Amino acid sequence: MITTQATRGTAPAPVVPPPARPVPAKRRRAWDEVPRWQIYLPLGVYLLFTLIPFYWILLFAVRPTGSTSLVPWPMTGEHFEKVWTERSFATFFQNSLITGIAVLVMTTVVALAGGYALARFDFRLKKGFMLALLCSQFVPGALLLVPLFEIFAGLQMINSLVSVIIAETVFQLPLSMILISGFIRNVPYSLEEAAWVDGCNRFGAFRIVVLPLLRPGLVAVGSFAFVHAWNHFLFALMFLNNQDKQTIPVGLNTLMGADSVDLGALAAGGVIAAVPVVIVFAFIQKWLITGFSAGAVKG
Repeated sequence: MITTQATRGTAPAPVVPPPARPVPAKRRRAWDEVPRWQIYLPLGVYLLFTLIPFYWILLFAVRPTGSTSLVPWPMTGEHFEKVWTERSFATFFQNSLITGIAVLVMTTVVALAGGYALARFDFRLKKGFMLALLCSQFVPGALLLVPLFEIFAGLQMINSLVSVIIAETVFQLPLSMILISGFIRNVPYSLEEAAWVDGCNRFGAFRIVVLPLLRPGLVAVGSFAFVHAWNHFLFALMFLNNQDKQTIPVGLNTLMGADSVDLGALAAGGVIAAVPVVIVFAFIQKWLITGFSAGAVKG
């Protein structure tokens, strides 16, 4: 009893918490150590030098003829009206639009089929074929103008938009196939196998399972093909002779005379040529970045 009472009367020993572990100091990155002005100042200077040419071309396009003001006021649309009606830019714009859309569709369809074959099938000389696709990007189009002209002349396709569409599509296919094949490799093959188990054939599995996941890659390839066909000058200059068949780049070249240049009309034509490209990139910027980054990664 004495021992029990003594034990009960004794105060309990205080609970000592274990020593806290020292919190390691957060490692500072090199980005955090750089003052913000050292980052934003070069970016601002670069942005300034990038925007000045755009402002300059807009200034000449909307400024009245003979004006030397650096502020486009009062603004006028005479230059746009002149190039659109008198210089046949409505026809040039239509021809460029037809060419760009046709190249977009043909490049996307053919590159999708070829990219799927490169990503999903193993065949002999596959590495050599991929190497040939890469090496074809080093061949300038100017070297092939004479043989292409002879081929199209034999097929009676000179002075036809079909010749430009075919030439542009052929030159866009190698890079487009490489990008699409890289994007398809990132789609798990097990998804197609699961679709086969559910009763789909290969084409059905591709259409239902794989194709919806390729949307960013298709947007990237299609937009790249469209912009390249819209801006390309060489093929349209060599294969199209009549004015009613020419495209925007060739039309801009006609605005520059041997002795004088109408800067207002030339600037207005440049704005007309740039508007579709700006609209395309404004709407597909997110898909374009995702598509090119995913297509460049090997799965």
